[in-house]
Amino acid sequence: MEPISTALAGIALVKSSVDFIKTHINTAKDIGEIAGQIDALFVGQKQVQEASNRKAGVGLSDQFGVQSVAQEMIDAKLAAEKLQEVANMVNMRFGPDTWKEILAERNRRIQEAKEAQIAARKAAQKAQDELIENIKIGSLIVLVMAIAIFLFFFLVFSAAMASSLII
Repeated sequence: MEPISTALAGIALVKSSVDFIKTHINTAKDIGEIAGQIDALFVGQKQVQEASNRKAGVGLSDQFGVQSVAQEMIDAKLAAEKLQEVANMVNMRFGPDTWKEILAERNRRIQEAKEAQIAARKAAQKAQDELIENIKIGSLIVLVMAIAIFLFFFLVFSAAMASSLII
């Protein structure tokens, strides 16, 4: 997706999530009832950030144009503003530290996912290294056996030739 359409989709997602949360925050019995929209809010904010980060791939005239820069900055500020608005609503409804706890738990889960990915990559690399080592050992065993068989037949053939010469 192009950076501009990604940013537009991201800001639209942020706005729709905030609208849903505003409508349902007072009737929600627990945070789980609006959790999906909070997730969508984070996804929208991430899309806005990624769109501005991907601008480097756009042509120079588009990347540095006043409209592009202004739209990028406005979208980022709108997303941050909406995020703060939701934080205030959640804290007012569920307690003063609820949003901070949500962010801390989200960051912890993101960190765990990153660590799990790193561990999975290390395990895959280790398995690949072991496979290569096993292939090397197997190749060496096959080579030694081939040499042994060759020597055995060479000795048998030499003995047969020597005995046929003696007779």
